[in-house]
Amino acid sequence: MRLLVTGGLGFIGSNFIRYWFKKHGNDTIINLDKVTYAADPHNLDGVEDRYDYVFVKGDITNKETVFKVAKGTDAIINFAAETHVDKSIKNAETFVKSNVLGVYILLEAARRYNIRFHQVSTDEVYGALPLNSRTKFTENSKYAPRNPYSATKAAADHLVNAYFNTYRLPVTISNCSNNYGPYQHPEKLVPKTIINALLNNPIPVYGNGVQVRDWIYVTDHCSALETILFKGEHGQTYLISANQERHNLEIVNVILRFIGRDNKLIKFVEDRPGHDARYAIDAKKISKELSWKPKTKLEEGLKLTINHYTENLDRYLKKAST
Repeated sequence: MRLLVTGGLGFIGSNFIRYWFKKHGNDTIINLDKVTYAADPHNLDGVEDRYDYVFVKGDITNKETVFKVAKGTDAIINFAAETHVDKSIKNAETFVKSNVLGVYILLEAARRYNIRFHQVSTDEVYGALPLNSRTKFTENSKYAPRNPYSATKAAADHLVNAYFNTYRLPVTISNCSNNYGPYQHPEKLVPKTIINALLNNPIPVYGNGVQVRDWIYVTDHCSALETILFKGEHGQTYLISANQERHNLEIVNVILRFIGRDNKLIKFVEDRPGHDARYAIDAKKISKELSWKPKTKLEEGLKLTINHYTENLDRYLKKAST
């Protein structure tokens, strides 16, 4: 196969490229990435010299570039997105451009050349759940985004579904729970906590830290995407989860325990505006229909993640300062 991966220098995209080459060594991957602050060429160290890997610096909102690199590919997997909620609250314009206009242009390219298209989305499009409930998001949950980031991702999902219904484009969507693992930008909770703990620096936690997230190790997410690409039914949405709900504060405390630091490093800070209380996903559909299951337990994945950031601390300190 010849794949076009957008946003392949980012966290999940780079992990996906590494995963795909490990499983499908005869395939070719074109990586289209704008190289924003969240991208890092070092994420693909050891991959960039492969003969079957092509990097193109470009923006998914540039129609000429997208159409040029998409021609002749078998599938487009879209990871390219602005993702940081705090930044979307301060300035939503770049999120609208990348997460909505960019997806439209990718869909137009897929329609022009009849390319299989997969949209990597988020559970945040469904809004928030009550902290003490047992309710989980399913593929039938109503969209109810609560911040500019999730609103743009919801809009993109609707566009993708519209292209299936209108043009019968071979598309699928996946909405995944919170990812963690190697190569994540230091602005996110897990790497930020690890780095601060290693340096004995204060660890900021929003509000009282009781917000609940459903955590999945990034490699498990990549295996789910592989399954959907090969076995997913066109026009369908699949929710991806490892069924590992934890309070944010619990995640921080587990990391501190593994690194051997005192929880006195925790510093509670003013909560984010409109901070969603809980996300949780019911992944029965992908499990039942496509026979996919996650493999990595949370504690195991956190240890692997801590090892990565410990071994590459200097690089991430430079990244955090940019």
